[in-house]
Amino acid sequence: MVSAKTLIIDSGPQSCFFLLPFAPCLLPCITGVICGKDNSVENHLEMGKKLLAAGQLADALSHFHAAVDGDPKSYVAYYRRATVYLAMGKSKSALPDLTKVIELKPDFTSARLQRGNLLLKQGRLDEAEGDFKKVLKSSPSSREEQEAQSQLKKSDEIQRLVTQARSDFGHEDYSSAASHLDTIIDTCVWDVDSRELRAECFIQMREMGKAISDLKAASKLRNDNTQAFYKLSTIYYNLGDHEMSLSEVRECLKLDPDHKQCFSHYKQVKKLNKQIMSAEELIQQQRYGDAVSKYEAVMKTEPDVPQYTFLAKERICHCLSKDQQGAKAIPVCSEVLQSDPQNGNVLKDRAEAYLQDEQYEEAIKGFESAKEFSENDREVIEGLERAQRLLKQSQKRDYYKILGVKRTAQKKEIIKAYRKLAQQWHPDNFQDPEDKKKAEKKFIDIAQAKEVLTDPEMRSKFDQGEDPLDPESQQGGGHHHFHGAWESFQGFNPFGSGPFSFKFNFN
Repeated sequence: MVSAKTLIIDSGPQSCFFLLPFAPCLLPCITGVICGKDNSVENHLEMGKKLLAAGQLADALSHFHAAVDGDPKSYVAYYRRATVYLAMGKSKSALPDLTKVIELKPDFTSARLQRGNLLLKQGRLDEAEGDFKKVLKSSPSSREEQEAQSQLKKSDEIQRLVTQARSDFGHEDYSSAASHLDTIIDTCVWDVDSRELRAECFIQMREMGKAISDLKAASKLRNDNTQAFYKLSTIYYNLGDHEMSLSEVRECLKLDPDHKQCFSHYKQVKKLNKQIMSAEELIQQQRYGDAVSKYEAVMKTEPDVPQYTFLAKERICHCLSKDQQGAKAIPVCSEVLQSDPQNGNVLKDRAEAYLQDEQYEEAIKGFESAKEFSENDREVIEGLERAQRLLKQSQKRDYYKILGVKRTAQKKEIIKAYRKLAQQWHPDNFQDPEDKKKAEKKFIDIAQAKEVLTDPEMRSKFDQGEDPLDPESQQGGGHHHFHGAWESFQGFNPFGSGPFSFKFNFN
């Protein structure tokens, strides 16, 4: 008696049940499923072929995967899957399939020719030549023969150029070596060694952008290319791009956490990056003194790469300018501009520093230079207008100079200076009529300076280049004016509750 077995095929809402004897074949239950290994493989190959013709590559690939799994000895299944891989741009996946085709059917010239072309693109010249020569010995079609001969000739020429490029590189003729490698890479587009050698030529020629391009390609063409990531990181670091340097060295450590060069470099880049980011946060918080200290630490962390020293000094210039330390800012900004005379931001910062240092003509020149590189920068436009007003103002009377205080002086300093000068120039201290008249004028100037500089609103106007006590500067009046007339000082005690008491007498 033949035993039987129940087969349940789940096809969604309804399942099929069969009571079948053990047999090599099962009856079809779902549309499209055909009994038998051979028929199933043929079905997948046919469906894959149709989908490939329709451009549905992913679906076609799924059918060819099934065909290969169904019959691992079907050279047709491997070949068609390789065709899809090539159409999808996945040459690395296509190569082992073509190799399998050739193992199963050594006289399949089309597969061997395609493999030779892939090997040539990868720069595996000896292997490529071997395939092209075998194609020529295997009764190829005229088209295949012509292509094999052409590719064999090209491979021979590439071999010669590789030898020449390596010789030139050894003799430090990097330009000639790079030129030969250009020709090689035009054909061997996936050749990692040639790209890395050309990158080294570009590094020696100081063409870092081109070196980066080749190394990025090399890092993708070889899965475990830690050296490419390391070189990319060091190039970015030496260019002053600490963030990209950190990103690339992390990729190296993902591939090999114990990579000595990458780990050592990572610690240095991470420390520098942290310092710079911290300094920029301090600037955002307007903690300019702390930011200066942090950028001074950056220069100590990396004294050998000029880009970081330049960056640090550029930002220190900015911080000192923002911190109203014009005298300190000017030499730092000037040093940066020696290396980069067209740096609009530094020109603006130095112009602002000149303003703070009361070098108004230099400030005007600085803002005009900055305007050439940042025409629509509002700060530059406003700074230039302010410098022009302050220059005009300085040619009249300067309340800061009258009291002998800096523009950054606090109210206490201003009052202290005023009291000292008022005591010195009080008219009652002078007996000679001419001296008394001179003292009266001086005393009024001192009192006006004190009035303007101790009033926040009037001081702000004065700092913007407008004299709040000058009718011409007010353009039509309506503002507060100093009382002006000498008579207003009758009985006035400039020292408040202090120990001094003066009586004004007129002759």
